[in-house]
Amino acid sequence: MAVPGHDSRDFSFAKHFKLPIIQVVVKQGDEPSNPSDWNDSYDSKEGIMINSGFINGLCVPDAIKATIEKIEEMAIGERTINYRLRDAIFSRQRYWGEPFPIYYNDGMPYPMDEDELPLKLPKVESYLPTSEGNPPLANAHKWVTKDGYPLETNTMPGFAGSSGYYLRYMDPHNKDEYFSKEANNYWQDVDLYIGGDEHAAGHLIYSRFWNKFLFDIGLVCKDEPFKKLINQGKIQGRSSFVYRIQGTNTFVSYNLHKEYKTQELHVDIDLVDNDVMDIEAFKNWREEFKNAEFILEDEKYICGHEIEKMSKSKHNVQNPDALIEKYGADTLRLYEMFLGPLEQDKPWDTHGIEGVFRFLRKLWRLYFDDNDNFILNEEKPSDGELKILHTAVKKVTSDIERFSFNTGVSAFMICVNELSEQNCHKRKILEPLAVLLSPYAPHITEEIWAYFGYSNSISQIDYPIHNEAYLTESTFEYPVSFNGKMRFKINLSVNMPTQEIEEEALNAEETKKWTEGKTVKKVIVVPNRIINIVVN
Repeated sequence: MAVPGHDSRDFSFAKHFKLPIIQVVVKQGDEPSNPSDWNDSYDSKEGIMINSGFINGLCVPDAIKATIEKIEEMAIGERTINYRLRDAIFSRQRYWGEPFPIYYNDGMPYPMDEDELPLKLPKVESYLPTSEGNPPLANAHKWVTKDGYPLETNTMPGFAGSSGYYLRYMDPHNKDEYFSKEANNYWQDVDLYIGGDEHAAGHLIYSRFWNKFLFDIGLVCKDEPFKKLINQGKIQGRSSFVYRIQGTNTFVSYNLHKEYKTQELHVDIDLVDNDVMDIEAFKNWREEFKNAEFILEDEKYICGHEIEKMSKSKHNVQNPDALIEKYGADTLRLYEMFLGPLEQDKPWDTHGIEGVFRFLRKLWRLYFDDNDNFILNEEKPSDGELKILHTAVKKVTSDIERFSFNTGVSAFMICVNELSEQNCHKRKILEPLAVLLSPYAPHITEEIWAYFGYSNSISQIDYPIHNEAYLTESTFEYPVSFNGKMRFKINLSVNMPTQEIEEEALNAEETKKWTEGKTVKKVIVVPNRIINIVVN
């Protein structure tokens, strides 16, 4: 590309071979840097042009327009609009994949006859390319047609077969055809497909192409393959930055760096905890930082941060294996759902996972004591405990149907907190709670389920259904006010007549304190809302 200052791969190449690097874009407000001070390219498409002749001082978008206008003025080119279809390369130089039913005769390709299909992968001794660099299928013995013509050695990509797999699911045991007309008329299409936007631009665009072709030739009954598509948002990275004083190997802490001319560098997020960098780990991270010096604040090096797309070049990729090792798969699974709405991009914050981890530990303590002894009992649940459980069942079920998984996790947290306050260890409450939580946290709930003494998996148990009767309030906690100021609360039946409510409020022990030496002029009752006693 010949822009090593602004492409990470070219930058690494130029640094390795000591090629000249010219900076042509700087961030708004920054000064040009000395190339010898650089450790990372500036890959942004935003900034101000420098060292670029007639477009110096322009922002990148304006510089692009000015360059096009100059080219047109010089009559050496003209602007145009390019329309691009994401067209992935269909041929692969590997063993795994559907083989092409193509053979060669005198170097010319020909399709095999339909009665010779399907063409199946042969056995090979090695899945590696040949010594001449040909694909692995070239290693196969007698990879030829029945007439001895050589077959194609490339294979199709993964999305070739997977583009139409949903149709095979409709009739998976059919040995005579892809799927039967009867099966397709019964299943018709896919009710819901969930995948990321990049997945939609790759795999799903071909699924749609496959389906429309099959529809045109009369094999499927639906023109579109999917009724509903949900694109899940990306998990974004939280990048960390250090600030090196230009021309030195000295790094200045975040809140002090504006006092110096500094270069902002990405730093590996594994070296940073709550924006505080491990200085010794940083020195060992790269050879060039071995003798680095630091200007600290409160004896700490504080890093800057920014939410960006996860990328190895930005050193902000979170390793899930490390999180699973530390917190467990259920914690990671729950936290990913808890981050935010399904379809929105969500910034990753490792510290947020601690709250989910604490929730699972609190859940565990409903079932086990501090010595991990199973402590459930057969006592009859109270109305309050039943209300807590069935409120959660109703909320979580509704959230699942709306794909609102983050609010479902919140409902679980509220439920577990309230049951913990009730010191509830009752089987009739905690058994359905485990089933309710199992799609969200399958590992811990399966472990708990084993302690119940059942031989089958929790995944085979019917999902709980809420009982509206447990959610109906039989009492109401009235706030009792005196001359408009709330002084205490009293719990009364929701069906109590107004006259009895007045009597209960006036006869309450707390009322004597606020009416002593005074005359009650009036009692105002708003049923299931408030009681106000007017005195003078």
